Amino acid sequence: MAPLRPPRPAAPRPASLLDRAEAAGARLPPLLVAAERVASSVIHGIHGRRRAGPGEAFWQFRRYQQGDSPAVIDWRRSAKSDPVFVREYEWEAAQAVWLGCDLSASMDYASRNDLPTKALRARELTLALAVLLARGGERVALAGHDSRPGQGRPALSRMALALERGAAAGEGAAPPPSPWSAPLARHARAVIIGDLLDPVEDLRAGLGRMTANGVTGHLLQVLDPAEETLPFEGRVRFEGLEGEAPLLADRVEDLRARYRQRLQAHRETVGLIARRAGWTFAVHHTDGSPQAALLGLYQALAVAPPLREGRR
Repeated sequence: MAPLRPPRPAAPRPASLLDRAEAAGARLPPLLVAAERVASSVIHGIHGRRRAGPGEAFWQFRRYQQGDSPAVIDWRRSAKSDPVFVREYEWEAAQAVWLGCDLSASMDYASRNDLPTKALRARELTLALAVLLARGGERVALAGHDSRPGQGRPALSRMALALERGAAAGEGAAPPPSPWSAPLARHARAVIIGDLLDPVEDLRAGLGRMTANGVTGHLLQVLDPAEETLPFEGRVRFEGLEGEAPLLADRVEDLRARYRQRLQAHRETVGLIARRAGWTFAVHHTDGSPQAALLGLYQALAVAPPLREGRR
């Protein structure tokens, strides 16, 4: 008779994308927006300032003033004292933040086994930023997936599911929706996260459609460190991730200087397009700290957007 063996312990459940994003977000405080910026320009802020206006949430009582409609008088409160009081409601003018994450096949790249793919880092940063925004009471939406912004855990869970489904889509599946073509609310704030290696004219057109609708925001370019430096040596065969023809380089080091120049020129052009549209732009490498990138996004959203170049 074989000796009894203790039951094998259950394998630990791998952390979900939402768990990892919340862990990254937990290292930063809830998103705080500069009150002075919000007070001076509601449509450019990501918080609506507390003030009287159309809404359902009670804000305060104030004394009746000449010109007020009798319909706004609170007769029950006024009956308790001589002055006549008006009931005011809080103006619901908070602007939603739309988050766009590049889920295309070109993002599925990592040069080393100890690095995350660009896609994984972009999804984690997208969801981590949503966690911070939700903690601050913001409404968030995933561009191209959500038809309207939501709040709290339901919105985060819906966003995580959409991001994970996009990552699990296999070959032959319908291409994921592009954040550049997603309809956004007028005067919304947006954050687009991806490698931004699309043709410059496509990026200019996508950003132009958003800014024409009054949308302002931030671009974050996520790259693998090998895409930045092209560190390979000797004979290398490069294969595209989106059906491009392979490229065979006999001596890749001979291409390095030209490659870096073209990448730098592309980045400078993207940054110029962003500035002219009144957007901000930053770069993150997958061997860098996700918390540092998240802090940069935090700071970009915590201030009013810059004016477009040429505006006064």
